[in-house]
Amino acid sequence: MDNLLAILLVTFGAYLFWQQRRQTELAQKFIEQRCSTLGLQLLSTARGSHKLKDKKGNWGWQTVYLFEFSADGHDTYQGYVIMKGFRPMHIHVPPHRMPETEGV
Repeated sequence: MDNLLAILLVTFGAYLFWQQRRQTELAQKFIEQRCSTLGLQLLSTARGSHKLKDKKGNWGWQTVYLFEFSADGHDTYQGYVIMKGFRPMHIHVPPHRMPETEGV
């Protein structure tokens, strides 16, 4: 009986790890797409905090992903994405300097 419980715990832990990796990969793709759309250079991405409830009190696995980006290669700004499950719920890209265009 102890072996069965240990196997179930290891299996559940592996499942949670796999789901977290999947969420991280989806968040990374979403952040890359958003930076590309805005013409920003993505510098780094990091996983932040986890919550089991959102601000409205609804249950669901929420993770905050922090990312750093640059608009012109010389400055650095930090934004974040809140993922609930496998969907981005909110993205925050702070005000930043737009790069100067040549020839305009």
